[in-house]
Amino acid sequence: MHLAEINVGRLRHPIDDPRIADFADNLDRINALAERSEGFLWRLKDDSGNATHISAFDDPLVIVNLSVWESPEALHAFAYHTVHRGFVQRRTEWFEGFDGPYLALWWVAPGAWPDAAEGRRRLAHLQSVGPSAYAFHFRKLFDPAPGIEPLVEPDATPGDVRYRSGG
Repeated sequence: MHLAEINVGRLRHPIDDPRIADFADNLDRINALAERSEGFLWRLKDDSGNATHISAFDDPLVIVNLSVWESPEALHAFAYHTVHRGFVQRRTEWFEGFDGPYLALWWVAPGAWPDAAEGRRRLAHLQSVGPSAYAFHFRKLFDPAPGIEPLVEPDATPGDVRYRSGG
């Protein structure tokens, strides 16, 4: 089994706004670093090479990152032990705070590439019931188990992201 991850954020300003430039101008560099990282398998992207223009939610300021890794350790090493960590630490400069989870992890079969709708369902499930084998986070990992079903069927419509305005 491989590890899928989704993380979302609501930009404080449109992606082409100068106040977001330091984030936007480094997307290609950070995405290339991810793709070269040990354990990286796949990431959602469009013809531009990133996912900032993929409409995963009704709100155009909500952007999505979706990827698949060989293991939680590989993803964690990229996220927190490379230059990517500096961007994680600066998240509040570019993104508003969320009232619920903005990151969800789950297991997928080798070669399975989830879509944004699947990621939304996992985030909604994590919001509804907390960490489970269906959707979890780094602080509470679950072992791979094929065929895990959700504990509840949350409403995962495109507008379900909750954020704190001005936070």
